[in-house]
Amino acid sequence: MAMSGPGVKIIAVGLLSGGLDSTLAAQVLLDQGIDVRALNFVSPFCCCTPRGNGCAAVVRSVAQLGNIPLRRVSLGQEYLQMVLQPRYGYGRGMNPCIDCRISKLRKAYEYMREIGAHFLFTGEVLGQRPMSQHFRALELIDRECGLTGLVLRPLSASLLPPTQAERLGWVDRGKLLAFSGRSRKNQIRLAAEKNIADYPCPAGGCLLTDMHFAGKLRKWLQNGYGLTARDAELLKIGRHLFFSNGDRLIIARNQEECGKLEKLVCTDDFLFIPENFSGPSVLFSGKNPEAVLKKIRFFGKKTPLTGAMVRCFHRGRDSLAFLPASASGENSLAQGLRVGISAGNRAGEHISR
Repeated sequence: MAMSGPGVKIIAVGLLSGGLDSTLAAQVLLDQGIDVRALNFVSPFCCCTPRGNGCAAVVRSVAQLGNIPLRRVSLGQEYLQMVLQPRYGYGRGMNPCIDCRISKLRKAYEYMREIGAHFLFTGEVLGQRPMSQHFRALELIDRECGLTGLVLRPLSASLLPPTQAERLGWVDRGKLLAFSGRSRKNQIRLAAEKNIADYPCPAGGCLLTDMHFAGKLRKWLQNGYGLTARDAELLKIGRHLFFSNGDRLIIARNQEECGKLEKLVCTDDFLFIPENFSGPSVLFSGKNPEAVLKKIRFFGKKTPLTGAMVRCFHRGRDSLAFLPASASGENSLAQGLRVGISAGNRAGEHISR
């Protein structure tokens, strides 16, 4: 065990995503006797983190590292506000990588002070990511956090200025690495040497870097909608249609998305579920719900020409509504609701298919 003095062990806090790089960085320090504590951030835009569940990759990583202590931190509204207005801009998508890194390292520093750790480390590799992992970006991030010299990057440390941990002899700089660039060959080879076999594929884990999702988010914001944790979940679901008057329609693409959409409905929304034909659940937000009927008919499978019904949930009421006889029918949703069968108030009740 590395010591800073007689009987004082060295503790390091590492940002652990569950990916290969952060797992290897932790292992390199464990091999030097450092007491490693892992910190995992749960983002609303993490590709592998279902709502309310932890990332399985992190669990596997911690297990392979000898079940090191792990703390998870959920990124909330403060993080979403940063996504809306990043000081250092976006990457190719809607990814504010530099601002995101600054935010996470600041929180990591708070945890480091809380537990009396000596330094921070990450799995960043010099030159691997074009926006946030070149030399000037790493320098900027550390400076903005007030952490210059406190953040060790074991996989590229030999290519970077010595940190406090190296200068004070807490970590042997000669045993750190000189990885750089986008190739993963060195990491894969090191993983084999360290018997680390169960790790996710080398792809980005943030939806904000996905061009399709970024386009959906950009249009969402252009139409005047804010960004809450619920909004982030809705953005992951279905086809999104925006009307010129500001109304919004979300159409589920499969049965799993139908279930998710039904759980996210709010009091002022209109949730439509096909009653006597096969089709998607549809969530409508706005002032003109009549426009939804044509969309329901269009996306339904073998929708009856007449007599097709949908169940409508709105402001705690559950009613049956008839679709117009054709896509250009004159019947309105209001008429459908008047002849529908009210099922009474169900405010707060879980809706399932």
